[in-house]
Amino acid sequence: MTFDTPQASALLRRMFDAAIAAAQPSLTLARHLPDRPKGRTIVIGAGKASAAMAQAFERAWQGPLEGLVVTRYGYAVPCEQIEIVEAAHPVPDTAGHNAARRMLELVSRLTEDDLVVSLISGGGSALLPLPLTGISLDDKQQINRDLLKSGATITEMNCVRRHLSAIKGGRLAAACYPARVCNLLLSDVPGDDPIDIASGPTVPDPTTRQEAIDILRRYGLALPAHVMRVLDSDEAETVKPGDPRLPRIDTTLIATPRMALRAAANVASAAGLPVHVLGDAIEGEARDVGLVLGALALESANHQLFPSPCVLLSGGETTVTVRGTGRGGRNVEFLLALALTLRGDTRIHALAGDTDGVDGQEEIAGAIVTPDTLQRAWALGIRPQDALANNDGHGFFEALGDAVITGPTLTNVNDFRAILIAP
Repeated sequence: MTFDTPQASALLRRMFDAAIAAAQPSLTLARHLPDRPKGRTIVIGAGKASAAMAQAFERAWQGPLEGLVVTRYGYAVPCEQIEIVEAAHPVPDTAGHNAARRMLELVSRLTEDDLVVSLISGGGSALLPLPLTGISLDDKQQINRDLLKSGATITEMNCVRRHLSAIKGGRLAAACYPARVCNLLLSDVPGDDPIDIASGPTVPDPTTRQEAIDILRRYGLALPAHVMRVLDSDEAETVKPGDPRLPRIDTTLIATPRMALRAAANVASAAGLPVHVLGDAIEGEARDVGLVLGALALESANHQLFPSPCVLLSGGETTVTVRGTGRGGRNVEFLLALALTLRGDTRIHALAGDTDGVDGQEEIAGAIVTPDTLQRAWALGIRPQDALANNDGHGFFEALGDAVITGPTLTNVNDFRAILIAP
């Protein structure tokens, strides 16, 4: 069994495409429909996959419904009864702010005979920006920018977001009371905790505002005095487990990172390659994960860990602490660190990408590393170590022509990493 670079790259891309396809709402949502209510059916939702989820629900549902869903610009799909609104991600805008306000109004004044179907996927935090009284949208935008650059984990960022929001942290679910709430969630977070998917607008939140304050201090993030006054008040506390407004909530995960990795593993197995899934919840600095997985790949290439040939798969959500002037992007930062660790080993190829098609703030999913990645960069006068120090993975792989571009994938089950080790 041999793999030249075109063959290896094509196989890696097939694995990535299979991972994305396995998490399409059109394949997974219909089997999780709730029972029909006596009263109205209201569909709400937010996230990069929420429009596709709304379309899948609408096609599978028997009976009248209405609703409002907000998704990222470019991610809308046609629906007949559910209104689709597009807004900005990852830094929120007025379109998302207005949609969040309208969503709260839509679920007010419901009865116990009504059903609210909540379609939530990754990206919903930025797409539902409704700050607490005393905090402006401009404040939220700046806080979001600072969090994205800080190196905080997605769990930490979402804890802060929940306690500054009038709609997250169970507040949207509380507004639905006394209606029944059915959450259909598409997970993009390590561990698949519903409270971290879009900052949990329709599930109770066990974290506290003090935890949010501690996170801000941990990363040296100073909020304006008027924002801190709100965060340090009772108004910032979220809806907790056991709240009497949340007795009728059912939550189901319709797609997860593990499902996507399983689909990719099937592609590799069909090509005759053993597969080792290292985990679907790997976190940490992207460059550090690149160093570690690069070392594991080299050990496997030398038959000291997993016998080669094989494929190493992993998922999760790493972070990038932006210190340079580059554009960030956790998957390309991971790959650049990986390439520097591999140092052109002729047996190893790799692909990493975000399953939503957007790595960081770029309309690029990720990139591919080949044995001659470093050599081609040097030939162009590009110093890979400088690119990594500058957080410029996107510029590096674009210059080599090795960026992976999918366009809107209409799903989001977090990052995908595949390392192919040839004999």
